[in-house]
Amino acid sequence: MSDNEKEQEKKPKEKDAKEGLSLPDLDQQHNAAKDSEHHEISADHPLYDLNAVYDVPVQVSAVLGTAKMKVDQLLKLGRGAVIELDRKAGEPIDIFVNDRLVARGEIVILEDSLGVTMT
Repeated sequence: MSDNEKEQEKKPKEKDAKEGLSLPDLDQQHNAAKDSEHHEISADHPLYDLNAVYDVPVQVSAVLGTAKMKVDQLLKLGRGAVIELDRKAGEPIDIFVNDRLVARGEIVILEDSLGVTMT
């Protein structure tokens, strides 16, 4: 493989890493597969059985902010200590799925628990 071909092969991967992956709309394909009487797979209209994917558990995290400190500062923390985060009050928080940033949102109160409204 020539150097030029190797370089061309890298470019889509670099683009995907910067812009995120362009994945097909899974719900559309899932509904099309359910409505279709024929489950033929072709190059023009691939149908995927996504039932297994919908049951895969994922870890969703809402991160208020982060802080950096030295170990000696960490060891001095105790009950009632306040850790200043890198976000201001009212700023959107990060929503991660399996440690990958997927959205931003705002904190909401739901009866006795907290939630996040995606923005």
